[in-house]
Amino acid sequence: MRHVIDQAAVWQASATRFAMATVVRTWGSAPHAAGTSMLVAEDGRVVGSVSGGCVEAAVCAVAEDVLAGAGPARETYGVSDDDAFSVGLTCGGTIEVLVCEVTGDAPLARVAADLAAHVPVALVTPVEGEPGSLAAGASGVSGTLGDARLDRAAAQAAEALLARGTSGLVRVGEPGPDTDTSCAPERELFVQAFGVPPHLLVCGAVEFARPLVRIGALLGHRVTVCDARPAFATAARFPDAHEVVVDRPHRWFAAHADQVDAATAVCVMTHDARFDVPVLELALRSRAGYVGAMGSRRTHEDRLARLRAAGLGEAELARLRSPIGLDLGGRGPEETAVSIAAELIAVRRGGSGRALSGLAGPVHAS
Repeated sequence: MRHVIDQAAVWQASATRFAMATVVRTWGSAPHAAGTSMLVAEDGRVVGSVSGGCVEAAVCAVAEDVLAGAGPARETYGVSDDDAFSVGLTCGGTIEVLVCEVTGDAPLARVAADLAAHVPVALVTPVEGEPGSLAAGASGVSGTLGDARLDRAAAQAAEALLARGTSGLVRVGEPGPDTDTSCAPERELFVQAFGVPPHLLVCGAVEFARPLVRIGALLGHRVTVCDARPAFATAARFPDAHEVVVDRPHRWFAAHADQVDAATAVCVMTHDARFDVPVLELALRSRAGYVGAMGSRRTHEDRLARLRAAGLGEAELARLRSPIGLDLGGRGPEETAVSIAAELIAVRRGGSGRALSGLAGPVHAS
């Protein structure tokens, strides 16, 4: 979503008229989650997507009507029972899309700046009633929905959804005896939450790390490459990394241990015990959600012995994904990076890693 918000901020700054179509609710095997957006400019340019390509043309037509003066629209798209090729999500599920023109006072530059700085932020848009938008998050509140009490209620709702890491519809302003927002006008709002991106720490600036860094960044991770060898750990070799650090990985990890959480993935790529074991000892005892190490099964057994000697228990050792990645049968840096990225996604999303053709049920979890 960052590229969509960045483009929206650019169009807004250049006074380009455009509408934003946002998925506000989903049912069943929907292709994209709530919060996914698409931009449609008055001149016909399109950025982003709200489905797997099933309904984009129909959404563009709605956006054109909105820009022609029809006002905000709320459309629902689902599977067509009569004709699989009519307007609908032929891939399954149902989505509800809100389409509205973005005005010049929308705080898009603030949202784009927070995203670039990895600061949690939410964009709040009214689903009904008077137009307006508001950005709320760690760096404060920008914009307005037209009423100070409503703004306070919207900011509170945004903070709540940011804490859960989800986007969704909320209704604010309902009477309540113990809140200063109880007298705000009742409105239904959509909160588009942008939390802190997951962190991918790549230990070892080896050749196999280069495509992994590219794919990790493409998947929305904030990527750090760490290696003690200055000839290898350079920004020129890893242009897609957000930071390249020349240091021993275990020293970097110890200095940033308070930033490691369940959204952190640690990929140890050097298969050299001098570098691997010290950082794995720390990572396996941390809150990192994924810890993997590259190397052969023989290297893996040697690592386990060294980690046991360092005092790690079997429960901690069981967290180590080594040899790293899923069994795709691939070879070389690029195909290996795909197998590692596939395992990262499976762990984060709860996937089985098996071929979809051999499974039953919805492709996407509800």
